Amino acid sequence: MNFISSLLNNLNYPAIFFLMMLESTVIPVPSELVVSPAAYHAAGGNLNIWLVILFATLGADVGATINYVVAYYVGRPVVYRFANSRLGHLCLLNQEKVEKSERYFDAHGKLATITGRLIPGIRHLISIPAGLAKMHFGYFLLYTTVGAGCWNIILAALGWYLYTIVPEDQLQDKILEYGDYIKYTIIAIVMLAVVWFVVRNYIRKKKTTPKTDD
Repeated sequence: MNFISSLLNNLNYPAIFFLMMLESTVIPVPSELVVSPAAYHAAGGNLNIWLVILFATLGADVGATINYVVAYYVGRPVVYRFANSRLGHLCLLNQEKVEKSERYFDAHGKLATITGRLIPGIRHLISIPAGLAKMHFGYFLLYTTVGAGCWNIILAALGWYLYTIVPEDQLQDKILEYGDYIKYTIIAIVMLAVVWFVVRNYIRKKKTTPKTDD
């Protein structure tokens, strides 16, 4: 953890990539404390905001791919065994969390790979049920990139905004404070998006279903 703390205190593009890769596996690295501070420094001219988003998203893609590949090849029993192990618990992981991400994936299908990247508690685990379900890797990578990219843009916008109103010694507290508001807002938006997709697909299916004469 001292190594991770050192990287968080000395953010550059490789550090952003590495930390976001860890965050998308099972290592408890909060993305809010990576992307938002990096964007804060970008607003001060020390980094490029677009490269911050790019390296954060690439790191998320690599980390998610690790989860996907492991789940794809080892299967559910091994994944659950790790989740229930001492090492899994040290990573703040347990079987209940994995099952929760599976239920979300089963309920929302491929869309879950995008929306799940925006939901706390599911974001870094949604690639596991995608691997267990043997989802097509091309679709998985595309949807993961879209979801992770959207999340990183939101966090980067927060960091950029905070640069104008918050001194650096108060940055972490403000990120955590604003992060809670962002999480609740995103959950509401995701729920509305899911409802919209379900209703749209229902209407489309109803239109294409041929009418039968009585």
